[in-house]
Amino acid sequence: MTEERVVLLDEAGRAIGTEAKATVHHASTPLHLAFSSYVVDEAGRVLVTQRAFGKPTWPGAWTNSCCGHPLPGEPAADAVRRRLADELGIVADGVDLVLPAFRYRAEMPTGVVENELCPVYRVTWTGDPTPNPAEVASYRWVDWPISMPELSPWCVLQLDELARLGPDPRSWPIADPAALPPAARL
Repeated sequence: MTEERVVLLDEAGRAIGTEAKATVHHASTPLHLAFSSYVVDEAGRVLVTQRAFGKPTWPGAWTNSCCGHPLPGEPAADAVRRRLADELGIVADGVDLVLPAFRYRAEMPTGVVENELCPVYRVTWTGDPTPNPAEVASYRWVDWPISMPELSPWCVLQLDELARLGPDPRSWPIADPAALPPAARL
């Protein structure tokens, strides 16, 4: 199996190299490209997931539907589809960019840091996921807006920005892909 690599970024969001996913997260994690997605069903409910307890960052935390890292040369929307299939057995009906320039930095109590330019996508899909236990400990369909204790730090920040897009996630406007970081414009 090939080693999974993440795309390293400069402050302007341009690719400046890659690093192994297995070693990129530490106390001085470099800025890198990621994505977050929110799966929304036909009733407007949002799928939230609990990260597997064996994950190196935020194990057991409740968060958005699925996160990940585009592979070098992989369009972010394709990465969303790939990770949804890998983590939740979901074949997405639609993948729409909603927050093209979301960025955050968060530090775990252990000192491990997340430092990501992380475009956010809305995914439309209805059904029951089949979680991969190495990735997802549990899941719930919840009403919007999401109101749960102990959400991941990136999810909390994203919820603030998503709330500005409107009260119904099915109606959030699709963002201009030209607003993506340069490394994500493939």
